[in-house]
Amino acid sequence: MNYKNTRAEIFTFSNGTEVSEAHVMVHITDTALTYQEQLEAVNEAFEHVRGNELKGYDAVFKRYYLSDAANQADELYNAAIENSDCALSVIEQPPLDGTKIALWAYLMTGMQPVSSNSGLYAVKHGEFKHLWGGSANSLAANSEYQTRLLLNEYVVQLAKEGCTLADNCIRTWFFVNDVDLNYGGVVRARNQVFFTQGLTNETHFIASTGIGGRQADPNVLVQMDSYSVQGIHSEQISHLLAASHLNRTSDYGVSFERGTCVDYADRRHVFISGTASIDNKGNIVHPKDIVKQTERMIENVEVLLAEAECTTDDIGQISVYLRDGADYGVVSRIFAERFSNKPSIIVHASVCRPGWLIEMECMAVKATDNAALPKF
Repeated sequence: MNYKNTRAEIFTFSNGTEVSEAHVMVHITDTALTYQEQLEAVNEAFEHVRGNELKGYDAVFKRYYLSDAANQADELYNAAIENSDCALSVIEQPPLDGTKIALWAYLMTGMQPVSSNSGLYAVKHGEFKHLWGGSANSLAANSEYQTRLLLNEYVVQLAKEGCTLADNCIRTWFFVNDVDLNYGGVVRARNQVFFTQGLTNETHFIASTGIGGRQADPNVLVQMDSYSVQGIHSEQISHLLAASHLNRTSDYGVSFERGTCVDYADRRHVFISGTASIDNKGNIVHPKDIVKQTERMIENVEVLLAEAECTTDDIGQISVYLRDGADYGVVSRIFAERFSNKPSIIVHASVCRPGWLIEMECMAVKATDNAALPKF
């Protein structure tokens, strides 16, 4: 959908129940606009979509992608405060189409915002309260300390909601300023905190993406976004391995799941973590070849989705991260051919291993009929 210097990509899921879902990606189409003009155009287009194509939907999570957070974030936050209606993530990951800003929003119908003293944005329907967090950060001395503080604070926030990291957290995102330098600290802190919280290779970890990204303040080395569900039961959650194509992340000292599947009576949610061109021994497949790495990455995602009895048709949103912006042309053509009708974005963000030229993540949803489980 085109609207005043913007293009909005929309995915909707509705199965006749009270709760419908939607993902929206808003892109700027005129790169000559100033940042102020692009910010206004993105927000205006989003409100136009909400008032027309997605009338009755409310946003529960938004992420703004900026090209220069130091010069752009303040203006964005000032605009967001005036329309604060959901969890908000703001990160410098330049859109590679040459624009200064883009927006991903996740919306729902039938969800009621509820008060929360945890600092997380909470919406409720039926037995479940969905808890979203955005732009959490710390100013500790290094990336390891910052990550430890972020996770420990998140454990406290979840406790205020009657939740734990092990039982209720479904998805995290870690954005790391200078990922080549600082990702090691993130890994050490996450491993340590997870162990204290009962998250091990023998139990499970959490779907996650650890990727390059920065805030306006250069002293913030790590930002964390999160999603947890109060009221979820262990039998509703399963973890995706794709053992024919991928190894366990713990094989190389990292603690996250390749994907997480959450079942309700009426739908299945699938959260695919940041996925690259890797094999089941942990090796990089097709070093230095962006086309073949992209193809293998997509194949890996397809296998993960298949394990959850889903296909790429069920994908609602895709984020693609490129280490080298010069690869944008060829990658964008591949994604335009494979995922032409999906809300997606390609940004400049270094992947956590230098040999990985590209990484992608996605969210998927499909209708199910399981009367033994509670409805979403």
